[in-house]
Amino acid sequence: MKKLNLVLTTLALTFSAGTAFAASACDPGERVVKFSHVTGGTTHPKVVAANNFADRINKEMNGKLCVVVYPNSTLFGDSKELEALLLGDVQLLAPSLAKFGSYTPKYGVFDLPFIFKDMDQAIRFTKTPEGKDLLMAMKDNAGFVGLGYWMSGMKYFSANKKLILPSDAEGLKFRVQTSDVAKAMIKAMGASPQAMAFSEVYGALQTGVVDGQENTWSNIYTKKFYEVQDSITETNHQLLAYLFMTSQDFLDSLSPADRAQFLAIADEVTQEANESVKAKEAANRANILKAGGKINTLTPEQRQIWVDTMKPVWKKFQGDIGENIINAAAGA
Repeated sequence: MKKLNLVLTTLALTFSAGTAFAASACDPGERVVKFSHVTGGTTHPKVVAANNFADRINKEMNGKLCVVVYPNSTLFGDSKELEALLLGDVQLLAPSLAKFGSYTPKYGVFDLPFIFKDMDQAIRFTKTPEGKDLLMAMKDNAGFVGLGYWMSGMKYFSANKKLILPSDAEGLKFRVQTSDVAKAMIKAMGASPQAMAFSEVYGALQTGVVDGQENTWSNIYTKKFYEVQDSITETNHQLLAYLFMTSQDFLDSLSPADRAQFLAIADEVTQEANESVKAKEAANRANILKAGGKINTLTPEQRQIWVDTMKPVWKKFQGDIGENIINAAAGA
């Protein structure tokens, strides 16, 4: 059977009512598995990983499962996708780890500023007992199950003015995700955090609803945030990663053999995706410069001022996250 995942992805970007069409590409008797995410473009690490996972499942579990990917919030947006998973209206998601504060505070470890030196350290943490246990942090209270952590890159600040020191952000409004840790980090800079959906960020930057944002090179490039910001500062202050996830109900509905195969493919795709992220991030950093965006680099002394300004955030959330988890992440 020939799966048309890439065609479906393209069409989903154009037609918001593409569910019936997408499902029609699956063979009769196959179970349709809907994978919804909020990211657009073709080169973003999450987009590539989602499409690779769908291709693998559709080839290797042909006749059993048919994964259809709905990118760029065409099926469910930031505010609705977790509810949709709870209701069984979608079976797979890949939200940012900052989205789960109302279900568990433990994922806040990934948002702590400067806890990870780079993505390699973050990946090492996900392979520790503490990191593996976090995949099941929401199983009991929400029925959510983590299949793997998809790295997207380290984060950088951009604003409508040049940011060299944290004090340069004083009085500005920054878009953040719905993360209490991220909000505390922005407040530590003397700035104001404004939570909003990812799909709204470009317009908010363009119209001055917010003055700045923080994101990876891939998000900044694919969403063209550099077009509506003075410059980007290479703070490398925080990790952006996604929880590739499903529901326990969905896993329980699979036969033991099918479930084992499904989970094995999920793990393999996750490992492959994380190995390729650094190259994608470097390419999109170069793309930003090529497109006319400006990047500010920091001296070691300047960066240390950022670290010292934000380090108190760790202590504030230590009780919620767990000292053992924070120590495992910092020491990975």
